[in-house]
Amino acid sequence: MKKIKLEIVGLSYSQTQSGAYALILGEEKGKGNRRLPIIIGGFEAQAIAIELEKMTPSRPLTHDLFKNFADAFSVTVTEVIIYNLVEGIFFAKLVCSNGIEEKEIDARTSDAIALAIRFNAPIHTFEFILSSAGIVLDTEGDDQSISKNFTTGMGSSDDEETETVLKAGESEFTKYTSDELKAMLKLAIEEEAYEKASRIRDELNNRK
Repeated sequence: MKKIKLEIVGLSYSQTQSGAYALILGEEKGKGNRRLPIIIGGFEAQAIAIELEKMTPSRPLTHDLFKNFADAFSVTVTEVIIYNLVEGIFFAKLVCSNGIEEKEIDARTSDAIALAIRFNAPIHTFEFILSSAGIVLDTEGDDQSISKNFTTGMGSSDDEETETVLKAGESEFTKYTSDELKAMLKLAIEEEAYEKASRIRDELNNRK
């Protein structure tokens, strides 16, 4: 089957249930306008967000430890493939290589994507998955509306059982000045509150 390359479009925070996030993947630019939303947990969202935002934790997180361990033994993740969708659950695998042989390792989709970012590895899926779980945008730049109304019927990361509607909400940090937000961001990183730090970073980026 022909593989379709995906890119990370965004990570939306749920205003309705603590710990629920929507990771939104999209077809490669210029290749299509379909989006694949995946509901993931807070820890996995944190692991993805801090790498996307280029934050440096005070101590290595689990996915950073995996990356350091793999680097120490000259193993790299060359590709992540979301290869199946069963009863609303996505299945993914890591394609790993040590330069001599290649192995495929089963992984939760959220973990696989967190590692793909760290290894700068491409993310692929297949047409039947996008056809059954993807959302087609009517216009470009309409990604923000995706997170406003969808449930786990769209698909979730395995072992996540969230049954809530995710929707975008106004940032809780709009009332603070930029200087206050920068101080809060520094403190959040020091306290390893990366979910909060990513939202503060988003608010700062929106003001540029």
